[in-house]
Amino acid sequence: MERLNRIDMLLAMLEKEPEDIFINYALGLEYVAELDVQRGETQLKKVIKLKADYIAAYYQLGKLFESQLKNTEALLYYKSGLEKAKEQKNNKAINEFGEAIFMLED
Repeated sequence: MERLNRIDMLLAMLEKEPEDIFINYALGLEYVAELDVQRGETQLKKVIKLKADYIAAYYQLGKLFESQLKNTEALLYYKSGLEKAKEQKNNKAINEFGEAIFMLED
């Protein structure tokens, strides 16, 4: 399935369930993959607004900003995600956020 068809499909799904976390997150990832950075950023931020502890969105926003060489913003999302991961006692995510932070601060 082509990416643009997936985006259209996700948008149609969001019309029925506008606050579905996974659909919003998937749409953000599709926008990023299409290099539509602004829409991807907006969509991932919406995920965090809908569910502040959805740590995958923090990680993806960090990666998005890192890819744009916006390290200050990337670190903000990585560090916020790290705190959420610690609250959830999610060791895998703690390690991933820690490594991302280490690589940027090195």
